[in-house]
Amino acid sequence: MKTVNSRMPVSLWIIVAMGIALATSTARAENAAGVAYRTVTIDNVDIFYREAGNPGNPTILLLHGFPTSSHMFRDLITELSDEYHLVAPDYPGYGFSSMPAVDEFDYSFDNVANLIEQFIDKIELDRFSLYLMDYGAPIGFRIASNQPERIDALIVQNGNAYIEGIDNNFWEPIREYWKDRAAINRGLDNPWWSNVKAAYQQPEMSNDDALRFLLTLGATKWQYTNGVADISMVSPDTWNHVQPLLDREGNQDIQLQMFYSYGSNPPLYPKWQKYLRENQPPTLIVWGDKDEIFPAAGAEPYKRDLVDLEFHLLDTGHFALETHGQEIADLMRDFLNRKVQSPSVASR
Repeated sequence: MKTVNSRMPVSLWIIVAMGIALATSTARAENAAGVAYRTVTIDNVDIFYREAGNPGNPTILLLHGFPTSSHMFRDLITELSDEYHLVAPDYPGYGFSSMPAVDEFDYSFDNVANLIEQFIDKIELDRFSLYLMDYGAPIGFRIASNQPERIDALIVQNGNAYIEGIDNNFWEPIREYWKDRAAINRGLDNPWWSNVKAAYQQPEMSNDDALRFLLTLGATKWQYTNGVADISMVSPDTWNHVQPLLDREGNQDIQLQMFYSYGSNPPLYPKWQKYLRENQPPTLIVWGDKDEIFPAAGAEPYKRDLVDLEFHLLDTGHFALETHGQEIADLMRDFLNRKVQSPSVASR
């Protein structure tokens, strides 16, 4: 076996070491940028997903909210893929996944969660952490409570599992919609929704028409900018990605069906809270506290059920990743490197 020349000048050793460090850094940067865009078919539905990072590293399954898709994780994926394996699927009717009509597919949270469970098995994920945001919370909590042994950790960002999170003006007509889809002017006279009625000049507005407002460009832009200190920091790529997908023929019917199906979630809150108490998954809360859809009142109750909880309220709105993406990525990296250690970290 050859030995290294012990007479090599120190300066040359430094140059060699710097070259190795640069090559390693470059390789990590290239890996971080290497996002793959894939599609798998499950029950005749094409599921589009983004994937990056080494599958040998701990996996983070990223579950998006309404009305967006895996697009919301585009920057987070590249930021964390040097040390983690990230997978972000689009649900049916969202993003680039198939969009079967409402009479061809069961657009319910039960069914979508079941399909995502099949997706997890199809792409052979074993254990993973869950990033739960908005619609991703009821989908992810169904998965976690069904298969707690597969969950390494939770990252919850404006994702609700407590009645306190929907006890507000925004949800009042939606809760009435769950009781009666033909409801007229129920829950619409509070300060939030009275503005919508006035804009449409409909004093006896149906709840169905009111919820259709949430599918307009104005409402989509509002979701991205409300509660944000400096809206110039929110890229218009967001609503200009989302709105054309919402405007596809038949997509409004899908969204209204999902609004209605959301009523199946509150009865499951006790089950999900029991899952948290009994399994105590390490949990990181990163919550935009200016969110009027899922306000911070929905974040606080997690403290009742979780011991291993790290809790951060951020000065932003619903889509916190758009304004605080780097901060959330840094918090996740620190949290996961302690709770779900990556092999690349352990070897340092």
